[in-house]
Amino acid sequence: MKYKEVVEQLKDLIYTWDNIQKVCDYIILWAVLWGASDIHIEPLSSYVRLRYRIDGDLKGILEYQPFLHQGIVARFKILSDLKIDESRIPQDGRISQTIDKKSLDLRVSTLPTVHGEKIVMRIVDKSKKIPELWTLWIEWKNKRLVLSAIELPNGIILTSGPTGSWKSTTLYSALTLMNKIDINIMTLEDPVENQVDGINQSQVKPDIWYTFAYGIRTALRQDPDIIMVWEMRDKETVDIAIEASLTWHLVLSTIHTNSAAETITRLLNMWVQPFLLPATMNIVIAQRLIKRLCSCKKPIPLKDLWKEAIKNVTNAIKLTPREELAERVADKLKNPVFYEPGWCEKCENTGYKWRLGLYEVLEITPWVKDMILNNQSAFNINREAIKEWMISLEQDGILKALNGDTSLEEVYSAAKTQSET
Repeated sequence: MKYKEVVEQLKDLIYTWDNIQKVCDYIILWAVLWGASDIHIEPLSSYVRLRYRIDGDLKGILEYQPFLHQGIVARFKILSDLKIDESRIPQDGRISQTIDKKSLDLRVSTLPTVHGEKIVMRIVDKSKKIPELWTLWIEWKNKRLVLSAIELPNGIILTSGPTGSWKSTTLYSALTLMNKIDINIMTLEDPVENQVDGINQSQVKPDIWYTFAYGIRTALRQDPDIIMVWEMRDKETVDIAIEASLTWHLVLSTIHTNSAAETITRLLNMWVQPFLLPATMNIVIAQRLIKRLCSCKKPIPLKDLWKEAIKNVTNAIKLTPREELAERVADKLKNPVFYEPGWCEKCENTGYKWRLGLYEVLEITPWVKDMILNNQSAFNINREAIKEWMISLEQDGILKALNGDTSLEEVYSAAKTQSET
């Protein structure tokens, strides 16, 4: 379904306003059929705006009059089992639906604003198969580091990045690979997005004091080999996760930081004792999602501003014993060609179709442990890590741009971090 057709059909429904139930159903339906990850319904000063987040970008769908908004809010509250008469405080709920043979879970969040209640719905496809780890665009040396880390019997593996950067997908893929008859895997999630046979998954409920920290304590009495914690949100959760890793358990979790090196700083800011990190950390994976070029991509001349990027990648290859990497890109580096988005109906004239991941994997080597114990900054750790063979987000992106998978504009819009500037 094309973008303009979606907009026109929704406009016809909402402006005729003959059936509010049908309007709300179609708001969800077209979001799902068009591959949106989020639905935003936002009351503004003189109108209400409907937007979909598609491939990471928010796209305006339509605008309608404020007097229609209350009915839409009430309908979505009923569907998600929220209090209809409560508009003073935020509420969270869930809608379960089956659309186009897909089992969907919509996480609904309401927020009171000065012009009314805003609604955001995150769409989770529960019927979608968890991707295998080697299909996540984790390439080069990074793949070997991740596979080696998940084979260790204990320690901590963290994935970092902004919301919607596939952190949980990476963890699920790793758990699927480790899911064997002789391994007891337990997860503590909020919410449980994907149900995996053979893994004991538990939903935390902070409103009744079933928190991540409490859940880890309970999980440790269930004879686990591997524990996955949805997010390192507070000091108590981090402390208990570290204790678990010290007692011969492998712990996987996510954390919100800008880069792999800044994860170390974040943990220290939670008042974790510095000597505990070298003893427990295995790897930190930083990741981003960027747009993937459509088949209509066009080659472009090498600009002066990108010649430094080529030099950056060339030096990185020379510094590291990555024979398979050198073989795959050596010829392309001699005559580098980058691409820009084209125009075609397949990508709705945007030049991009779907997304791919950028990754950097910080291995906690002896020299990294020394830098942590010496209270070095994230900037210094990141700089030394790149010198010592770590492929940075920027380098990983440049390699993928060189391969024709994405554009350099996309790489630099996502890969630059504060620790690199």
